[in-house]
Amino acid sequence: MSESARERRSINRRTFIGSGAAAVAAGVLGVPTLAGWRGQSSTGTQLRSGIRLPPPFRRPMAVPPVLTPSSRTEDADVYQMRQYPVPLEVVPGYRTTVWTYGGSFPGPTIRSQSGRRTVVEHTNKLPVPTVVHLHGGVTPPENDGYPTDLILPDESWVGYGHGGDTTVRTRTYEYPLQQRGATLWYHDHRMDFTGPAVWNGLAGFHLVTDAEEERLDLPDGARELPLALMDRAFDAQGQFLYPSLDPELIDPPGVRQPYESGMLGDVILVNGRAWPYHQVDTALYRLRFLNASNARRYRLRFEVGGEEADLPITQIGSDHGLLAGAVRHEALTLAPAERFDVLVDFRSLQPGTHVRVVNDLGSGTTADVMRFDVTRRVTDELEVPEVLSPGIERLHENEAVRTRQMTFRSQTIDGMHGWVVNGEPFDPHMAHATVELGSTEIWELTGDFHHPIHLHLAPFQVLGRGAGGPGPFDSGWKDTIDLRPAETARIIVRFDGYRGRYVFHCHNLEHEDMMMMANFDVV
Repeated sequence: MSESARERRSINRRTFIGSGAAAVAAGVLGVPTLAGWRGQSSTGTQLRSGIRLPPPFRRPMAVPPVLTPSSRTEDADVYQMRQYPVPLEVVPGYRTTVWTYGGSFPGPTIRSQSGRRTVVEHTNKLPVPTVVHLHGGVTPPENDGYPTDLILPDESWVGYGHGGDTTVRTRTYEYPLQQRGATLWYHDHRMDFTGPAVWNGLAGFHLVTDAEEERLDLPDGARELPLALMDRAFDAQGQFLYPSLDPELIDPPGVRQPYESGMLGDVILVNGRAWPYHQVDTALYRLRFLNASNARRYRLRFEVGGEEADLPITQIGSDHGLLAGAVRHEALTLAPAERFDVLVDFRSLQPGTHVRVVNDLGSGTTADVMRFDVTRRVTDELEVPEVLSPGIERLHENEAVRTRQMTFRSQTIDGMHGWVVNGEPFDPHMAHATVELGSTEIWELTGDFHHPIHLHLAPFQVLGRGAGGPGPFDSGWKDTIDLRPAETARIIVRFDGYRGRYVFHCHNLEHEDMMMMANFDVV
């Protein structure tokens, strides 16, 4: 990138940040409610849809299709994926133009075997550049989806921000998948514009299995459901409503005030449909939850119609695979980008029973998520396994070679407002940390608002929050932590995998786009 182009981008980004200064002065920059300060809500501002919203539970839930490899080699599965807009009925009665992977929303699910290479060729048929990141993948840097490694829509693209490893129309990503079985997902990761791209539809599941998981007698087939939770808002024509400063997503980046704190929609989608229902048997089900929302947090309960007690939730996995043993919850709290692998048992219920999945962190239309309808009595003798991954490794503090502090906060920069890491906005040319391949470090993360912090490449374990130990949803190997307001969390990370430059960032996508992201170099 030329110096003049870099200077122009810097000016435009600063102009964008400065547009938030008035919002700060007015006190509307997404300051959480009192419940938010107690760690119980979301950081963001809710949009109101311009359409009349339908009643919930009128349409069946869709399950994303599983993508078939276009070819197979001795050591790899090869896939073809096109990115293009498609009109879909997200809300009944309207055709919403969705940016899709492969024509579906969410994108088609890729299923891979641990240790077997997966190759995905992406072709960009959208009007803007894209980047694909396999979230949770232990991936070489050239295939990780670095924010400036763009796939341009054509040779004539003149927008800024393509100073990285840029290709035109097509890019091939190779994933070694030398990692445990887990619920991964892929999504757009273009610098400054991740929020609107994901909001427009660019997200999908990538499920990895391994021998350890296969030895367990877990529900599968129709009783294993990937569930992507998203909130959206719609304009008067039924199109996705996102208040970008530039609707063409070229220049400048960012959103209008007061939405700089995060985008919250008033419609809850599950697998791309508003408040669906799903018919189930009297059986044990495996539910792979993904919070694919830009900024919204959820606290999910399974409320049984006519009963005082909710169905219990048995957690068997986290971001990076199976837990050592099953953990039972009355409710499940998910921050953006977190994944939870759970078992829910419908066997005690009678056919005709409705189980409403409610969101305790929502209100009005956002308090409902979906409904399970028990329709058929069957015999299911599966048992809930108590022991899952007995050999799961625990990292110990005495293994760490250093401790680093990373602070995530809103901050005035040269008289203007932004979201920053350790006081610095994202700069592709600057690294906040240089770590040695194979080394273990402790990172102390501190935030002002809700910041779901995601590390690329390196999964971690949570050592504690504040003066206490890990929270109830911190078990296992993680790649995203729900950092709550005015909280310090301690994580321990071993930087295995590959040498190169990677990013870590807030997964409130509006915060990320407003520069709450930083590099670390593995050497």
